[in-house]
Amino acid sequence: MKIAVIIPSYKVTRHMEAVLAGIPRSVTHILVVDDCCPDGSGEVAARVADPRVEVIRHAVNKGVGGAVVTGYVRALELGCDICVKMDGDGQMDPAELPRLIEPLASGRVDYTKGNRFRHLPELKAMPPVRLIGNSALSFLVKAASGQWGVMDPTNGYTAIHRRALEELDLGRLAERYFFESDMLIQLGMAGLPVEDVAMPARYGDEESSLSVVSVLRDFPPLLLRGFLKRLLFRYFISDFTIASLYLLIGVPLLAFGLAEGIGQWIASLASGVPRTAGTVMLAAMPTILGFQLLLQAIAHDVQSAPRARPGS
Repeated sequence: MKIAVIIPSYKVTRHMEAVLAGIPRSVTHILVVDDCCPDGSGEVAARVADPRVEVIRHAVNKGVGGAVVTGYVRALELGCDICVKMDGDGQMDPAELPRLIEPLASGRVDYTKGNRFRHLPELKAMPPVRLIGNSALSFLVKAASGQWGVMDPTNGYTAIHRRALEELDLGRLAERYFFESDMLIQLGMAGLPVEDVAMPARYGDEESSLSVVSVLRDFPPLLLRGFLKRLLFRYFISDFTIASLYLLIGVPLLAFGLAEGIGQWIASLASGVPRTAGTVMLAAMPTILGFQLLLQAIAHDVQSAPRARPGS
């Protein structure tokens, strides 16, 4: 199998030579995408005496997602079967690459990603802000993508098979830091299975360009949009299941019950007159029933998550 390693390059000049030197010889192509790096990371890569290295330069900065998509397109042109995305800051151990590729080579799944949450001793090296943020973000990405079996969604050490790349619309993927999460959402919409590969956290003197403020500001609306798009596509356009009925009935019931309950509560406070038992039940019953139906829809969604195929 032809394997390409794609390295988005932006302000990683200090680490570039060491990263390239560590890539196993089993890799066929190393595609360094210089994302209009002001430090000349691409120039450093171009000077490395390795015939596998190809430097692709962006005239304008497109973000990590845009750089990876450029690498994907070039890898498909080169006839590669598997594309591995590896950052150029030295956080991703090249020795883990064979383990990342194995589920794809066996045909079990179409996409693999690193998971730093399964090595407790090494996990202590992860900054606390990243640890807490990743835990919360993992649940939100699970719900948005339907990939309920994955954790650590912002882990950028990933590998994807050619068959998945040919099925996805690469031009619609998020270009910047939402890229990894958006990829999981797109894979979930396509029903393509994903597998986590446990690997330890590895931090050195690299600097993250992604701030907590940016995540809190940008990710929630993007995740909500991805969640609604997936629900619409999976349960009302490409298929119609019992979960579709749960949603069609449960959402209006819950909305009506909550609106009625809040309205009656405000009216009771304003007038000082308690509501009757019948009025309370008029709000309580739709709320309870709607909530139960939504729980059933969630349970169905979890059970319907894309599953790994039997390995060949």
